[in-house]
Amino acid sequence: MVFAPVRLAHPCPRVKTPRGEVDLIARRGSRVAFIEVKWRKRATDLDFAIDSYRLRRVAAAVEAIAHRYAGPQDSIRIDVILLAPWRWPRHIANAWMP
Repeated sequence: MVFAPVRLAHPCPRVKTPRGEVDLIARRGSRVAFIEVKWRKRATDLDFAIDSYRLRRVAAAVEAIAHRYAGPQDSIRIDVILLAPWRWPRHIANAWMP
């Protein structure tokens, strides 16, 4: 497997706003991904870790901060990464599509 390099657009994880928070911001080329990370102790709990309420809060936070990280020609998406011990991470690309 070959992975293209990803650059973190923000040096510190978790950007908080009054409307919500974003755990990671990454850039690859002209694509900026605002990433929500959920960790659960049991893999079975990951199915319920993210819901429409939580995604709406992330989307609201992205609306508030996107202008700082993405230019007018950049594409923006909201991804989710689900983590549990002894499991491969699950990546949900473009999890929020209003």
